[in-house]
Amino acid sequence: MILRQTYIDAIIPFIDKPQIKILTGIRRSGKSTILKLLREVLLSKKDIVSENIISINFESFTHQDILEASRLHQYIRGKIVTNQKYYLLLDEIQEVENWERAVNSFLVDFNVDIYLTGSNSHLLSSELATYLAGRYIEIPVYTLSYKEYLKFKTAYPVTRQKQRDLFTMYLRQGGFPGIHIADYADESAYKIVYDIYSSVILRDTVQRYNIRNVELLERVIKFTLDNIGNTFSGKNVADYFKSQQRKIDINTVYNYLNALEGAFILYRVSRYDIKGKEILKTQEKFYVSDTSIIYATMGYRDRMISGILENMVFLELKRRGYEVYVGKLDNTEIDFVAEKQGQKIYIQVAYKLESEKTIKREFGNLISIHDQFPKYVVTMDDFWQDSIEGVEHLHLKDFLLSDKF
Repeated sequence: MILRQTYIDAIIPFIDKPQIKILTGIRRSGKSTILKLLREVLLSKKDIVSENIISINFESFTHQDILEASRLHQYIRGKIVTNQKYYLLLDEIQEVENWERAVNSFLVDFNVDIYLTGSNSHLLSSELATYLAGRYIEIPVYTLSYKEYLKFKTAYPVTRQKQRDLFTMYLRQGGFPGIHIADYADESAYKIVYDIYSSVILRDTVQRYNIRNVELLERVIKFTLDNIGNTFSGKNVADYFKSQQRKIDINTVYNYLNALEGAFILYRVSRYDIKGKEILKTQEKFYVSDTSIIYATMGYRDRMISGILENMVFLELKRRGYEVYVGKLDNTEIDFVAEKQGQKIYIQVAYKLESEKTIKREFGNLISIHDQFPKYVVTMDDFWQDSIEGVEHLHLKDFLLSDKF
């Protein structure tokens, strides 16, 4: 196992604290491995023995008979045989019917420290809040960052030819950990990603939300993926289908998008009025949880490169704990306004600065923001590295590796 230090560092301050720790993220993003790494961390503490760590993966057929709250409670009760503290590591908890009731009872009945993983963002719904209000923290888990990916490639080397251009490989194959424990060609990698995607669609979207028209759901997904980096609304989607002689209700569109967000296939990004300092309710953007999903489902499309690069920057900002918005400044758009602990950064993303017009647009939008917060233009240009009026230019690779954010 490769240590994913960022997530372990996020968990460690809460070990033996009363909050329930919930790791959330798309399937196969590495949540189960992080629980295994956490188990090693717990065992390294002198006063914790393996018998006091109860690990359950609810996707395993071994535990199919405890996928209900009262049965799970009975099973855990049988494992707790001393007055010492026990550590519950419960993987894919959403598979347990009424799991919130079981987890709440563990807190009441036993001396336990609880860690959960789940592949649905609606774990943190109003129902959970009713049972566990103020007693949990969420730790989002994303697919591999570029830094983590390079660690994987040290542990699982690729051919010398591929070694020369690891960044392009990351750009093409994305960050699902399972892709990078072997030397896969793009075609094989996309087959694995597509299987992950299909599993998420079936188990975390169609079944969980009782979606009947799967073919229509797939069309909504493809429309969204085809518009990564573009603002649109449910009405835009409905109007598009109408032009294709396919009728779909706007509420159905939003229900489908909500389900896709719940399964962590998509992330919704609101627009933020920089001058008015308010979040706008129309014309959002959507980004995908890993860019490999676009390639695996849509194939290569050169015209999508700007959206792909935006998606990579968005995910990196989320990994680093930022709240991310699309900026609106009068009649212009700022690709990202990112906030964390009272600080902001502004980012424009472009493929290449190939003309004076492009340079003026990308830098000019940021120069017109009159505050002291850092501003960056991120591109794939290898040589053009000048800054203009305090706006710094970075290659995407350097942005992903930078420690300044």
